[in-house]
Amino acid sequence: MNSYSLVGAPALTPLVLDSPHSGAQFPADFDAIVSEFDLRDGEDCFVDELYLPATERGVPLLAAQFPRTYLDANRHAGDIDLELMEGGRWPHPHVPSGKARIGKALIWRTLDDGRPIYGRKLKVDEVVGRIERCHAPYHRALAQLMDDAQARFGQVFHINCHSMPSVGGKMGEGGGGPARADFVLGDRDGTTCDPGFTTFVADALAEFGYEVAINDPYKGVELVRAYSDPARGRHSLQLEINKRLYMNETTCSRHAGFDALRRDLATLVDAVLEYTRRAVAR
Repeated sequence: MNSYSLVGAPALTPLVLDSPHSGAQFPADFDAIVSEFDLRDGEDCFVDELYLPATERGVPLLAAQFPRTYLDANRHAGDIDLELMEGGRWPHPHVPSGKARIGKALIWRTLDDGRPIYGRKLKVDEVVGRIERCHAPYHRALAQLMDDAQARFGQVFHINCHSMPSVGGKMGEGGGGPARADFVLGDRDGTTCDPGFTTFVADALAEFGYEVAINDPYKGVELVRAYSDPARGRHSLQLEINKRLYMNETTCSRHAGFDALRRDLATLVDAVLEYTRRAVAR
């Protein structure tokens, strides 16, 4: 299994897209006690396909191939849930983010509804193997795409592409019950990109008629934190799409809204490309 796919050439534009949670190739060593369909609970279904037209505009699109429930690329490699580990130990650097509280650290322990994913504890060696096969290659690829774009243009603008359930589960971000906006933008409270970039994207989406929230309930996690540095021209923004806009969440299938949303996202990418061209020309 390839850990990721990459469509489009690097450094043709200042914009980079990545979709860390749209993978659905289930490794043979997953050993989960719930079905593959249930494991898609964590998947940002079809997000890579929604953004595919951007590659025709010269924008590279990196997408994970492994499932998010197998390993979450949007976590630090040391974000280990000790409750899931054999003996409750992790002998390597431990960098907890707090996501273990809801069972959503590097290796997921629970689904959004609270059901356990495994019937046993995981061994250190098997978690290390997942990191080496999945996490490390994906992060290297994204870092290289951003470095290449910045080397050519002086700045790089990175959109970290996600989708979210229309209503939060009890073990989901923000807890169970609240209905989500159409889009949620996350810049970790203004620390991962120029605030003007966040405002520009929010305003562009609002002009389409979408409801947009910022940093609520998603602020952005590792992939926008690790490689961003706005003061040095490295801007990362997480963009969450409400699944109700394009898919049936019960059957994990596209509905009639998929094509319209894809067209709107292509128009958004065009607007962002113009924004980035102005930014690098200053």
